[in-house]
Amino acid sequence: MVDLKYIEKNFEEAASKLAKKGVDKHLLEELKELFAQKKEAQRAFEAKRAEQKALSKEFGIYKAQGKDINELKEKLDNLKKEIATLEEDAKVIEAKLYEKALLIPNFPDDIVPEGKDENDNVEIKRVLEPRAFDFEPKEHWELAQMNNWIDFERGVKLAKSRFALLNPPAAKLERALINFFLDFNEKNGFEQMWVPVLNNSKMLLGTGQLPKFQDDLFKVEGEDLYLIPTAEVALTNIYNDEILEKEKLPLLLTAYTPCFRKEAGSAGRDTRGIMRQHQFDKVEMVAITTPEQSDEVFEKMVENASNILSALGLPHRLVELCGGDLGFSAARTIDLEVWLPGQKRYREISSVSNTRDFQARRAKIRYKDGKKNRFVHTLNGSALAVGRTLIAIMENYQNKDGSITIPEVLKPYLQNRL
Repeated sequence: MVDLKYIEKNFEEAASKLAKKGVDKHLLEELKELFAQKKEAQRAFEAKRAEQKALSKEFGIYKAQGKDINELKEKLDNLKKEIATLEEDAKVIEAKLYEKALLIPNFPDDIVPEGKDENDNVEIKRVLEPRAFDFEPKEHWELAQMNNWIDFERGVKLAKSRFALLNPPAAKLERALINFFLDFNEKNGFEQMWVPVLNNSKMLLGTGQLPKFQDDLFKVEGEDLYLIPTAEVALTNIYNDEILEKEKLPLLLTAYTPCFRKEAGSAGRDTRGIMRQHQFDKVEMVAITTPEQSDEVFEKMVENASNILSALGLPHRLVELCGGDLGFSAARTIDLEVWLPGQKRYREISSVSNTRDFQARRAKIRYKDGKKNRFVHTLNGSALAVGRTLIAIMENYQNKDGSITIPEVLKPYLQNRL
């Protein structure tokens, strides 16, 4: 959550920063009006409290002198009621401020480029040269059908559109990728965790999925439980409302989970194949750091995801997201986009984000720094999205006859399996 005290004291500066993300100024004007109401409520409350204090003192003198106190008592009783009403009004305003603040995205870092959408993102660098084919490369859904790897029709039959069934070769490769990712992350300092894929609303509020992205979540009917859209939710919220020891930071975590998204607003996009599914596998990295550590850890996470792609021999590029394409909770994001020769373009396979203290404020994750409690910084990133890596292997390792070569690093994970 944004720092409301900062916005109140530096409103124009805050509005300028949020404009980089395309935040509706009407929302900020509503916030400004609530700040004014809060200030007026505090002024009225303090004035009545001062009046009550003066009358109470006068009441004590009258009583000590044996004077008639009935009139003063009536005034004090009325003041008590007025103060109680003012307190209640202040609580209502505070609640409105909190609700409004939950809808305001994180401030982008200064390094984030200006821009409206993905077309304004800035390429940082490319890693590995795309393979030169001596034939026209096919897209993954064609290869999937040729090799009987993916059954799209039965996936729809079992559930609905945007679900797919992986047949044995693809299912085994999916599991091999999960294990390879987890092992790679562990070797680079990320501790492996296992987390529930159902989390309650408090956890989703903590990482910023609620209330703004309610429509993109699958909710369990009659329960305060949601299927997680990413392991980031569970991994980050392990420490929800806790105070950590500074000496134990940074915490570097990784976990595999299935992820679930309604893909609200994506109608008509990537309808063929498994690029955009309601259910998909992902191995996630999450870091919890001090503010001083977060930039270095961010670079480590980007490098780790890039190194996985390089180990798989997959050409990719790093892209700095512009303000308009930056996620709700992110202060800065670098996307890793893998080359798909069938589609003849780079497609996102990982996003690594630093949310600074935005999620920590919502989830109340702090650390002890001397005598003070400070908010941690939280970071997250895919390493990697498993289904999209499967797509990338199919398209980059395809042969002229439609068969698919398995990358060398995965063969130990597939001994006697394919």
